[in-house]
Amino acid sequence: MPGSWRFLLVLAVFAASIPLWPLQPQQPLAEETASPWGAGYFPNIPLLTQDGEKVHFFDDLIKDKVVAINFIFTGCSDSCPVETARLRQVQKILGDRVGKDIYFYSISIDPYNDSPATLKRYAEKFGIGPGWTLLTGEPDDIEQLRRSLGLWIEGLENGRSRDHNLSLIIGNQATGRWMKASPFESPYILADRLGNSLHNWKQASAMSNDYAQAPEIRPPSSGEQIFRTRCSSCHTLGNTEPGQPGIGPDLLGVTRQRDASWLTRWLKAPDQMLAEKDPLAMLLYEQYNRLAMPNMRLGDAEISALMSYIEEETARLQAPLAHTGNP
Repeated sequence: MPGSWRFLLVLAVFAASIPLWPLQPQQPLAEETASPWGAGYFPNIPLLTQDGEKVHFFDDLIKDKVVAINFIFTGCSDSCPVETARLRQVQKILGDRVGKDIYFYSISIDPYNDSPATLKRYAEKFGIGPGWTLLTGEPDDIEQLRRSLGLWIEGLENGRSRDHNLSLIIGNQATGRWMKASPFESPYILADRLGNSLHNWKQASAMSNDYAQAPEIRPPSSGEQIFRTRCSSCHTLGNTEPGQPGIGPDLLGVTRQRDASWLTRWLKAPDQMLAEKDPLAMLLYEQYNRLAMPNMRLGDAEISALMSYIEEETARLQAPLAHTGNP
């Protein structure tokens, strides 16, 4: 999404702070007494799964279910792989509940290129498990669906561009509780909302906490913030991140293992380095299931902050090991 990454990232991060919100109902059916956001609101459009199965959005995918829905396209080289990798972490945290009482849906905004077979290859690359369905359909139907879910940005999306809203929609159709969430949110928070809040939203917490018991929290550096929002979906630092193992290499010690100029360029323009068939870039590409490193549109200051954070974490985590090895 050239030129709009930072704008859309701000929208996505802002969306993470939005509380549970109701969609705007459009004359719900009289029998929809439990929630106005039922068959009278959601378009029951036909879609095709990655296995070529025809389904309908309301009847087959969301009716009486807790769901997470996002929109992607497989040709995306920046935000979509990060979204997918983050949801993969959430899926691993939730375990076999995904496909039983929680369902994930990723719907293509590029149906001309994203056939069921293309989506199936994409799912295999990311190791997407059961309970997560990738879907494609008619362009007009998908636009209607995105509008009804509040995931259409007027003035930005005009049919000629594949820039799109990065928010997730998570909700419980039976209760009418829906939320916009950032795909860059902590996977543990997303998993808690899907696994607990949306299922038990009427039940008060059994825990009794107060601010006096709260631990002091160290404010993250700018480099740590970049790592946690942009990198941790695919990479670990000392293999301590959720959803192990990562779909990319662990980054502990990378600032000591790679030439600084090579690493700087890799963080700035990985797509260009792959296009140029840089030997090390191609080795990583082949080693990690031919998943291309997304271009995160990082500036020089952001790259410097990120590399400093990785170096600091490397020194912090490796120091105890070095001390243990001394007589």
